[in-house]
Amino acid sequence: MTRLFVALEIPEIVADALTVLQSGVDGARWVKPENFHLTLAFIGEADRHGFSVALDSLAGIEAPAFEIRLSGAGVFGDRKPHALWAGVEASPALNHLQAKVETALRRDGFTLEKRKFTPHVTLAYLKNVSQDAAERYAAQHGLFSCGPFPVEAFHLYSSELGRDSAHYAIEASYALSSSR
Repeated sequence: MTRLFVALEIPEIVADALTVLQSGVDGARWVKPENFHLTLAFIGEADRHGFSVALDSLAGIEAPAFEIRLSGAGVFGDRKPHALWAGVEASPALNHLQAKVETALRRDGFTLEKRKFTPHVTLAYLKNVSQDAAERYAAQHGLFSCGPFPVEAFHLYSSELGRDSAHYAIEASYALSSSR
């Protein structure tokens, strides 16, 4: 079984800008820059057949390339904060792509989360961090902005959980059409 998710890769220059945000919170387990991504859909555990179905589902998606900009910072978990993230400026093209990915995977039998899509890049996972500390961090970095940067493909990733952090690998890439 392999854990799978669909995501956008974060360019190295953007990852460098995100690492500047990674300090100042005791109890934060900061995400390694090579693990930064923007999740479009979390598939979860899949066997070899499910992996093959996911590959085929995603291959049928057609959408135009676009640009996105990272903007702001926030916290997941109201009373018990569990993650810090960098936000993404509103993007109809990103929402369109995410909807196409989700629709294709659901149509082919995958059960996906029902949560509303909140585009973000996770910066840290939190353990025993107070709500005040997490909110203070988000407020301090609320004016963060980076980009725009081009999105010319999306990817099927596998995830192996390790003791210290997860290891992500791109299993397949899907080009977006040029806008010209």
